[in-house]
Amino acid sequence: MSLQSTIETHVKAAVAEIYKAELPAVEFQATRKEFEGDITVVVFPMLRVVKGNPVQIGTQIGEYLVAQVEEITAFNVVKGFLNLVVADAFYMNAFAEIQATENFGKTPEAGKAVMVEYSSPNTNKPLHLGHVRNVLLGYSVSEIIKAAGSKVYKTQIINDRGIHICKSMLAWERYGKGETPESTGLKGDKLVGNYYVKFDKEYKKEVAALVAQGKSEEEAKKEAPLLLEAQEMLRKWEAGDAETVALWKKMNHWVYDGFEVTYKNIGVDFDSYYYESNTYLLGKDNIEEGLKKGVFEKDPDGSVWCDLTEDGLDRKIVLRADGTAVYMTQDIGTAIQRVKDHPDVGGMIYTVGNEQDYHFQVLFLILKKLGYDWAENLFHLSYGMVDLPSGKMKSREGTVVDADDLINEVAATAGEISEELGKLDGYTDEEKKALYKTIGLGALKYYILKVDPKKRILFDPKESVDFQGNTGPFIQYTYVRIQAILRKAKELNVPATVEGARDLHPKEKELIKLVQEYPATIQLAAAQKSPAIIANYTYDLVKEYNSFFQQVQILGTDNVADQSFRVALSKEVGQVIESAFGLLGIDVPERM
Repeated sequence: MSLQSTIETHVKAAVAEIYKAELPAVEFQATRKEFEGDITVVVFPMLRVVKGNPVQIGTQIGEYLVAQVEEITAFNVVKGFLNLVVADAFYMNAFAEIQATENFGKTPEAGKAVMVEYSSPNTNKPLHLGHVRNVLLGYSVSEIIKAAGSKVYKTQIINDRGIHICKSMLAWERYGKGETPESTGLKGDKLVGNYYVKFDKEYKKEVAALVAQGKSEEEAKKEAPLLLEAQEMLRKWEAGDAETVALWKKMNHWVYDGFEVTYKNIGVDFDSYYYESNTYLLGKDNIEEGLKKGVFEKDPDGSVWCDLTEDGLDRKIVLRADGTAVYMTQDIGTAIQRVKDHPDVGGMIYTVGNEQDYHFQVLFLILKKLGYDWAENLFHLSYGMVDLPSGKMKSREGTVVDADDLINEVAATAGEISEELGKLDGYTDEEKKALYKTIGLGALKYYILKVDPKKRILFDPKESVDFQGNTGPFIQYTYVRIQAILRKAKELNVPATVEGARDLHPKEKELIKLVQEYPATIQLAAAQKSPAIIANYTYDLVKEYNSFFQQVQILGTDNVADQSFRVALSKEVGQVIESAFGLLGIDVPERM
């Protein structure tokens, strides 16, 4: 039983014995820095069942706890807050348990699997800054849920069909002169993205020419020859025209290869891939099934709808009058297909921008109405836009900030700042390059993941690579400091061991308390699907360690037992930093 559970049991017993009342729950909070104590019981909520003065109630309960609970050595009451002092022995025992626990903080796998979808790009352009937030969130949430004890399947659905793909194909066919990634030295996704931009430029010229001939802008946009050709190409693709399909396959593979390079560079991976070209016909059979169940209704024109007005939503079309599917149909079919492919899946998480909030609300409700038990465990990991100081990105105009350029920029910024600090003597150029990438990527990932997913972010590359404050490099630097202490301890033959009972320095106790919170922090982050909880916990731990480092002598003390204990404590803090950053997909360097 945890200390909090023990205290709760005894607080309820105290209220029953002293006041002859039943307390439904006990509210705790961390003791404020200015007061003595390790854990605080909030008295005010008790006034619902116990009448009296909060200070007097707190005092009587405090006296009861000191008498009954071995771990509680003293107390003080401030207004309606009962601050309890916990014995050092309790924290020493807790630390010994932490040391003995393999993969501390993580829970062994049990129960149903969770499928997490993220990235899901279009194959007509490279991955950009918006995708970066998406893949970092999806990957990190996958790792956190895994650490909390669930099996996880990481997946994506690649939007590899539709008019936007045909625009790139047509532009390459018309203006490409046989260019390939090999002949140009460009990544395939960049090459194809260039032709998407080229299409847009040429299309705008055609629209302008038609407007000059007297057409309205609306007419011109619909009648521009390039667009009509792209629409014809899409019809040919859907009809299975061999030449069109061959071109589509060739250009898509260029893009897939390019994406894989970016994923590898950014440090994310997937267990499975779904392609819209294979899934766009899914869902039609499920619509038939839903009609039989009365979940859907057919209008006189033959279109099929789901009436969600009683649920506070609107009527949603799931099949057009001509029998063709809409995105909702595909998403229904794809979700069902995924569970067929992975029968142990008990829930799914969709990492998609907040502009799709309503779509997922409708999708999840329809799947519940169709009677799938796993539909109770669907979650839209909704996130806000990422802006750069220069403003919003627009991919069609070729001003997109793509992921590869961003990775290179943060690595270069990390290099500039590291060179200024001048702490890399003895590093080869290759080692420096690898380190700058580790620092730069850590900066980028941490800057994005420390913010609640729902909030919009203004990403400033320079600000992210700061070695002070709530940043990735600041945390990496603290980890490096710990590794330097451990190397020095090894040289001095100081073991990272704990021998017998000892009185704890307040800073040692604070560190143990924070390390103890790591397992619960993982569970909370998993429940809320929020890497920000892990990021900010790690920052708090690092701040506390730096305060400890400044106020307590580690290897400088003459007391051998103190040296060993503080080295052991430093080692454990380092392991938690490494583990927590691993959940965020961030590497920690040994030196920097």
